[in-house]
Amino acid sequence: MTSQSIISLLILLLILAAVIFRVIFWPRIRITRIQKQPFPESWRRTLLERLPFVAKLPLAEQEQLQFLIKTFLADKSFYGCAGQEINEDIRVTIAAQACLLVLNQSRTPYPDLDSILVYPSTFVATREVANELGLVSTNHIAMLGESWSQGKVVLAWDNVQKGVMNLQDGQNVVLHEFAHQLDHESGSTNGAPVLNTRGAYRSWAHVFSEEFEELQKDSMRGRHSLMDHYGATNPAEFFAVATETFFERPKQMATYHQELYQQLKDYYKLDPGQW
Repeated sequence: MTSQSIISLLILLLILAAVIFRVIFWPRIRITRIQKQPFPESWRRTLLERLPFVAKLPLAEQEQLQFLIKTFLADKSFYGCAGQEINEDIRVTIAAQACLLVLNQSRTPYPDLDSILVYPSTFVATREVANELGLVSTNHIAMLGESWSQGKVVLAWDNVQKGVMNLQDGQNVVLHEFAHQLDHESGSTNGAPVLNTRGAYRSWAHVFSEEFEELQKDSMRGRHSLMDHYGATNPAEFFAVATETFFERPKQMATYHQELYQQLKDYYKLDPGQW
C-alpha cells in the first residue's frame, strides 16, 4: 500500500469516526449538558406569568417542561420580521406553549423544526389558487400564524400575546400551529399524527371523522359549537382546533365531546381538566 493510499484510508477512517461520534455519542453529551444548565430565573418568571397553570403541575412535569424549553431554545432559531425584535419574553412564551404539547412524550421537541418567524401583527401570505377551470390566480391572505412543512412556523406576536392573556377561550395560535407540526411528523398533514399502534389509528379515525363531520354540519347551519368552525375546513385544521380546545377548554370538551377528549388525552398524555 502506497503512502498516498494510507493517507486516504486514514482520512476515511477519521470521517467515519466523526460521523459515528456525531450520530451516537454527541446527542447524549449534548442532552447531558442541557440538563446540567440551570433554568434561568427570568425564564421561570416569564413561564409562570404567561402560563400560571404550570405551577399546578406535578413537580416532575414542571422540571420536564423546563428541560424541554431549554432544549427547544438551544435548537431553534427565532427571527423577527417586519421590524419585530426578538427578546427573551417572545422566545420563552412561544417555547413554553410549544413544549407543553410534547410533555410526557419522551422525545426531542420538534426535530424537523428549524426556525420560528415572528411578525409584530397580522402578516400577508401569498397563495396560488386554481379554480374549477384550472385557471391559477394569486391570492393575498391575512394570517395570524402558519406552519410550514419545511421546518418553519410563522406567528403574529400580538396574537400570541392575546392567546396567553385568555387561556380559557379556546383560541391559541401557538398551540394551533405547533399541533400542525406534530401532525406533519407522520409525513402528511392530514389530521392524524404519529400514533403507537394500528388500533390507535383505527380508534382515532373513527372518533375524529365523526367529530369532524359534526363540526362541518354546525358550521354549514350556523350553529354554535364548542370548537371554532375553522376546524371544519379540513381534517388537519380540525386536529389543530381540537388541540386548542383540549388545552384551553378541557372540562367543556370532556363533557360534550367525551370520546374526542379521551383520544387527545391519550395522545398528549396529559389531562388539562385537572389543572
